[in-house]
Amino acid sequence: MTGTNGKNKKDIKIGSEVYIVLKKDQRSGKRTKGIVKEFLTRSSFHPHGIKVRLEDGLVGRVQEIIKR
Repeated sequence: MTGTNGKNKKDIKIGSEVYIVLKKDQRSGKRTKGIVKEFLTRSSFHPHGIKVRLEDGLVGRVQEIIKR
């Protein structure tokens, strides 16, 4: 399914279940699963993924949308 890569803000909603990459994990590419609490990227598109804060407080860029 296209549009699930997290680069377009319109594909992500508050409450969506996503995989993010934390800043400290960018080199390894380790992904963290969570629920979107808020958007931190202002623009509608970002080539490395929209930056979000998860409900547990972790911050990272969306790599994949699991459930909208």
